[in-house]
Amino acid sequence: MHGYRRAYRMTGSGPVLLLIHGMGCDSSTWDTVIEPLAEHFTVLAPDLLGHGDSDKPTGDYSLGGYANGMRDLLTVLGIDRATIVGHSFGGGVAMQFAYQFPERTERVVLVSTGGLGREVSPLIRAMTLPGAGAALAIATARPWRSVVSATLQALSSTGWASTRDLGEVARIYESLAEPRSRAAVRRLTSHVLDWRGQFITMTDRTYLAQLMPVLVVWGRDDMVIPVSHATHAARASLSDVRVLDRSGHFPHRDHPQRFVELVSTFVADNPPASYHRGRWRGMLRRGDQAVLESAV
Repeated sequence: MHGYRRAYRMTGSGPVLLLIHGMGCDSSTWDTVIEPLAEHFTVLAPDLLGHGDSDKPTGDYSLGGYANGMRDLLTVLGIDRATIVGHSFGGGVAMQFAYQFPERTERVVLVSTGGLGREVSPLIRAMTLPGAGAALAIATARPWRSVVSATLQALSSTGWASTRDLGEVARIYESLAEPRSRAAVRRLTSHVLDWRGQFITMTDRTYLAQLMPVLVVWGRDDMVIPVSHATHAARASLSDVRVLDRSGHFPHRDHPQRFVELVSTFVADNPPASYHRGRWRGMLRRGDQAVLESAV
């Protein structure tokens, strides 16, 4: 599309689930849930531009740009509407997609999502600092890369809550050894955060979630984006918030069966949103007042 290779996985049949991975990951982050979900849904899991097997050009790595890319991919594949599932940065893309293209959004599932508060891991904030690119190149250099990766993998198997996510961190660390992937992730982070944390937020528009079903899933032991953001979500009119025990930043990998059950039940219990321009216009005009009135 647009001259760039876009890699994706697609399987199953039925209502469409679009699975959007997080920063530095790729579609393989969904490996444990794709096949079980495909028993009930058509599952589409792309590698975002700059990630995985997709091309890594000097291009638009903003939330809006990624949302446009997801719209174009659905269009090329002949898919009109989908339930949008986004993890971490992918959750921000999912919210942006629903905001830009409500007529193509049936439901939204946010998994340990960005965009609901400023706080984020210091390691991710450090990626926005001057010289971070050079530091990453040194940190992922071949002489010690295998040792660091093996150490992270070993720590992830200790059972400690603080190290639970390090297996996935090791995969991201390995991907950052590739210069184009490293550059893409650096461009991506510059669009959503700085050394103080996330500066892009969707909390000023979450009242629009009253127009479509939203499920929020979080791991109680998340060390990347704090679980307190799930509380923000519950206060911001998002319809269904679930916090999973013994889970970190990747609840879909920590508890795949539970995740599949949550998503399947959510889709079954919530009919697709019906876009109506008049209702959308009315909500935009009323803004936060709509939230206050719904709480009375």
